[in-house]
Amino acid sequence: MPPRILVFAGSIRPGSYNARLAGRAVKEIALAGVETTWISLEDYPLPLYDAELEAASGIPDNALKLKRQITAHHGVFIVSPEYNASIPPLLKNALDWVSRVRERGDPPLAAYRDRVFALGAATDRPTGGLYALLALRQVLAIGCGALVIPEQIAIANAREVFDEMDNFKDPQLANQFQRVIAHLIEIAQELA
Repeated sequence: MPPRILVFAGSIRPGSYNARLAGRAVKEIALAGVETTWISLEDYPLPLYDAELEAASGIPDNALKLKRQITAHHGVFIVSPEYNASIPPLLKNALDWVSRVRERGDPPLAAYRDRVFALGAATDRPTGGLYALLALRQVLAIGCGALVIPEQIAIANAREVFDEMDNFKDPQLANQFQRVIAHLIEIAQELA
């Protein structure tokens, strides 16, 4: 079975560097001949996670839909902006809600098991979103038990990185990004 890769950004801001990086990932994955799905968290609005709300109202439909999107794929590429040396609340909240979904006897954290995750970030800051990637890796690998590949892409000075077609201007950066995508696809293929 050929692998399927899901791509989304932890930002819904128009013109976001992270959305542009997610779009670049979709192109790279398609160029490799692998099926990819690009979603926006804007299409999955969720209330702030609260155990009392969950107990009173159950799992929101959008959490269930997002969990199903993730579990329908063998690999997931998440691109995150950096907020105060961490990931944005939008992304953390979505990951938290998905972690709570149980369907038909699912084990805990089912959406994060039996698939591979890769991470990226793009920012105008000189750190390239490395703090966000560290926090995201911790949430996924330690908190959710997900398999996260060691390669990642952290793009600093993002305003200068993309051309008008959202290709990388720097061939070295393009090569680094291609290696991340290639490893994601390789592991996803093993899981397919």
